[in-house]
Amino acid sequence: MELILPIIPLAFICELVDSSLGMGYGTTLTPLLLILGYDPLDVVPAVLFSEFITGILAGLLHHEFKNVDLRPGARDFKVTVVMTLFSIVGVVLAVLISVSLPPWAVKAYIGFVVLGIGISILLNHKRRIEFSWKRIACLGLLASFNKGISGGGYGPVVTGGQVLSGIESRRAVAIASMAEGITSAVGVSIYLLSGVPINLDLASSLLIGAVLSVPLAAYFIRRISTGKLTLAIGVMSTALGGYTLLRLLV
Repeated sequence: MELILPIIPLAFICELVDSSLGMGYGTTLTPLLLILGYDPLDVVPAVLFSEFITGILAGLLHHEFKNVDLRPGARDFKVTVVMTLFSIVGVVLAVLISVSLPPWAVKAYIGFVVLGIGISILLNHKRRIEFSWKRIACLGLLASFNKGISGGGYGPVVTGGQVLSGIESRRAVAIASMAEGITSAVGVSIYLLSGVPINLDLASSLLIGAVLSVPLAAYFIRRISTGKLTLAIGVMSTALGGYTLLRLLV
C-alpha cells in the first residue's frame, strides 16, 4: 500500500467543507478523481470507505462540541436512527442496480435534486418550517440511493432536506455526518460482497486527508450563526447541483 500524496490535501479540503456544511465530499471529490483518470469502480468504494470513518468521527465530535444531541432518547438521536435505517435500504438498492443505469442519467438526476433543494432553502430560509418524520424517512431513501450509485449526492439531500423539514441547520449537519458514515459502511460492504475490491492506495490517502480535517470542522461550525449556516447550506446545495448539471453539458 502506497500513499498518493496529492490526494491527501484534496481530501482534506473536501472533507472540511463536508463536515462544516454537511455536504460536498463525495459530490465534489468523485468527479475530481474521475477527471484525474481513476476508474469509477476504484473511486466510489474508496470514497465510501473514507466517509464511513470520517462520517462517524464527525458525528461524535459534533456531539462533543454540543452541535447535536446524540444521546439515546433525544430527538436528534431518533432522527439519526430513522435516517440511517432508510438510508441502508436505499444504498443497498442503489449498489445492486448501479451497473444498469447510464452515468449521464444518474448525474442529471442528482443535479436536479440537489439544485432544487438548494433553491428551496434560499427561498424559504426565513420561514419557520414544521418538523416532519415522513420527510426524514424519504430523505434517507433518496439520499442513500444517490450515494450508492455515484459516491456523492447524499449530504446535499440529507442536510438541505432536514433544514426544509424543520431541523436547525447545525443539528442537520451533524446528523447528516453520522448517518452518512453508517450508510457508507453498508455501501462498502455491498461492493465487497459483489466482488468489487477497494483500491487501498486511494482509500488510505483519502482517509488520512479527510480525518485530519474533521476536528477543525466540528469546532468551526460551533462558531458560525445558525442563520449564516443555513444560507451557506442553501448556496452550497445550489452550487453543487448547478455544477453537476453543467458538467453534463460541457
